[in-house]
Amino acid sequence: MNLEIISSKASQKKFNSHSNKLDISEVEGMQVINIAPETPKSQNPPETLESNALKYDPEKIKAVYSKRPLQVWKRRISILWTFMLFGFSLWLDKVTGNATKHETKRAISLREILTNFGPAFIKVGQALSTRPDLASPTYLDELTKLQDQLPPFPNKVAYHFIEEELGFPPKEIYTELTPNPIAAASLGQVYKGKLKTGETVAVKVQRPGLAESIALDIYILRTLAIWANKNIQRLRSDLVAIMDEFGTRIFEEMDYNQEGRNAEKFQQLYGHLKDIYVPKIYWQYTGRRVLTMEWITGTKLTNLEAIKAKNLDAKYMIEIGVQCSLRQLLEHGFFHADPHPGNLLASPDGKLVYLDFGMMSEVKPYQRYGLLEAVVHLVNRDFEALAQDYVKLEFLTPETDLTPIISALAGVFNNALGASVAELNFKSITDQLSALMYEYPFRVPAYYALIIRSLVTLEGIAINVDPNFKVLSKAYPYVAKRLLTDPAPELRTSLKDLLFKDGDFRWNRLENLLKNASNSDNYDISKVLDQALDFLLSERGDFIRVRLVEELINSLDLASINTFVNVRTKVSEWLGLKGAKTLVTKSRNPAEEKRAEHIINIWQIIQDTPGFNAMQLVQLAPNILGKPEMQKMGQQVAGGLTQRAIARLIRQVLLSPEYSNSNSNGNGNSNGNSNGHQSKTQPQFSLPVSSR
Repeated sequence: MNLEIISSKASQKKFNSHSNKLDISEVEGMQVINIAPETPKSQNPPETLESNALKYDPEKIKAVYSKRPLQVWKRRISILWTFMLFGFSLWLDKVTGNATKHETKRAISLREILTNFGPAFIKVGQALSTRPDLASPTYLDELTKLQDQLPPFPNKVAYHFIEEELGFPPKEIYTELTPNPIAAASLGQVYKGKLKTGETVAVKVQRPGLAESIALDIYILRTLAIWANKNIQRLRSDLVAIMDEFGTRIFEEMDYNQEGRNAEKFQQLYGHLKDIYVPKIYWQYTGRRVLTMEWITGTKLTNLEAIKAKNLDAKYMIEIGVQCSLRQLLEHGFFHADPHPGNLLASPDGKLVYLDFGMMSEVKPYQRYGLLEAVVHLVNRDFEALAQDYVKLEFLTPETDLTPIISALAGVFNNALGASVAELNFKSITDQLSALMYEYPFRVPAYYALIIRSLVTLEGIAINVDPNFKVLSKAYPYVAKRLLTDPAPELRTSLKDLLFKDGDFRWNRLENLLKNASNSDNYDISKVLDQALDFLLSERGDFIRVRLVEELINSLDLASINTFVNVRTKVSEWLGLKGAKTLVTKSRNPAEEKRAEHIINIWQIIQDTPGFNAMQLVQLAPNILGKPEMQKMGQQVAGGLTQRAIARLIRQVLLSPEYSNSNSNGNGNSNGNSNGHQSKTQPQFSLPVSSR
């Protein structure tokens, strides 16, 4: 039985027919259609047809292997026995004091074990090879060889697949093709070639028997997941769903037509980003088991010496990768789920090149917004809101009692975060969350596993480049930008919750958001100002308008008093009048002083933000001033200033100095400091200041 169906007829005939040949084979309920045209294939990606794609179907796989218990148990026993022997060798090295002496030998042994067990286990090794905090350098060196130094399969088989998929022998398609593969990975091997039109290309050919090998391992792992879900009561995550997600992705990865479509979609969504490059797909020379794409000359990000020798900045490349990953996960939701070192290259011209688009996944819009909100709430230590985020993201059911979970989140993160969230690496967060999720009734959704794998792997590469690299520190400017510029109702609500608390506006958080957002690429300050004005003039911004009116009245009133006193003092000096100078100083309570400081800082940040143009505000002024809300604000400010001026005039003209001095604020209070304004003058020049 072979789940990866190969047309035997196609391998026996030359493809010189004048009509298309349709060969349909079906084995044990799994079907693949091979179409071999004589004429060159279309330069456009093929349509997605259910009958023409390799699909993961756990029930059909079960139907096949449930009839083959001996084959299944042979594989299970082989895996268990091999790892028991490996574990015993490690234990023996430890007790005999030979752990260091035999470390290289054991690392080679582990690599060979994973290689022999096939793609599913190779994927585990690839992820581990990016974690210098989890494995010693000796093991990392060996596991890295899983990326591109696996044993190749014979050229004869590869050439057969090329002819079967593309309709012609390789020599009739490529003017050049390396005599041996230049790299052999877990799912296929790659040749360097040249098309008859002159383009240098990479030709990836799939391993024989791959689908059968993958299906058997997934079946074994899935049956184990079913057993675990039924028998391990404390296990709340749906392991079966996670395995099905993995199965779906890896079966898609075995369909090179799908990989080509993924590459073009990735290019469309992210290829425009600064210093991101995606190779071109040549559809005329691509099939389900053969992929022809643009040849890329580049250096692995983990090869620091080679990158340095080429005067490239590896740290900058990692930062580009983080920013691209953020857009994948939080903006478009289409993300590269396998960013190991072999799939990320630094090109000679300083671009980050993405390769291997077989394993991709998607994050739904509500999940993207939920993740954004969770980051914001984590950064601001709002653990009650963070617990609610887990409900939205389907980690917790709506009826879950969040009280103990909120306390647990506070305890975990207050201990782990230290002085700043930016100082915490992503792996530390996932470790802390894993312990918490095991204790409380969390159920981790299947999509989350691939996201975590992607981010942890990327951070592993980053740590190898820079041990002090912090993903969250690089990510928060993008999150801040999204909060300030994304018009989505979910984020508008999140921004409001972030900035308002108990009726008060938290100016410090707005300042922090603007400061972080200004460090983000493609940050459009004009969009922020437009949305701010829209919010200010909307019904939801009524509270802000009230506070702005109060602030304007206070500031303008104080400025007018200082101006009047200064003018009167100058006139008195010119006329030679004797008398002490009047000093009027601004005196506000600490909260008002801090608020004024934040407002000044915010305006300075806006002015310093790239792309800010004061003339845009001048041009908008006529339209803004014409709005009924702005006219009402102007009337309120004018009315407030007029009331204060009249109140002072009455006190100066009609009231005695003694009475005036004893009531130094405009509201008749005798505390001398209503809402932060106080007059400090000698009696004969007393000018009481009202704050209302």
